[in-house]
Amino acid sequence: MDNKILSHEQIQHTVRRIAYQIYEANVEEEEIVIAGIDGGGLQFAKKLQAILQKITQAKIRLCKMSMDKANPLKSGVQTSIPEKEYENKSVVLVDDVLNSGTTLIYGVHHFLKTPLKQLKTAVLVNRNHKKYPVKADFKGISLSTSLQEHVHVEFKVKNDIVYLD
Repeated sequence: MDNKILSHEQIQHTVRRIAYQIYEANVEEEEIVIAGIDGGGLQFAKKLQAILQKITQAKIRLCKMSMDKANPLKSGVQTSIPEKEYENKSVVLVDDVLNSGTTLIYGVHHFLKTPLKQLKTAVLVNRNHKKYPVKADFKGISLSTSLQEHVHVEFKVKNDIVYLD
């Protein structure tokens, strides 16, 4: 694949680095909620959860966030755990690629309806094409791409890859 951006090894290194950054931002927390946006975001969140469980005594709670990415306003946002279970907790909202910021901003909006200790965002790839004022607190890489190019993230056993199409 000629348009490879990140190899499996580079992705593993990046996930580990982001997990440590999340840990450092939450060193005093007893519980951290990792909310992965369904699809690549959830897969990325599971990888972060696995590493965080090895490096901290805090409880790492995985939350699946679902929405219709084409029309999040109409579909709304659902989480796999009830609101009461992430209230007053530290939450990290995770997606694989930050493109326009639409899914991340709707995810952030959902969590803003609940009192939290803190809300941070993490992405593997930041494309810098945002139409909303949302940023990634923790990011793997930033890419300057054209709007016609597409970043693909594939999480496969021992063969994760990020490439440009």
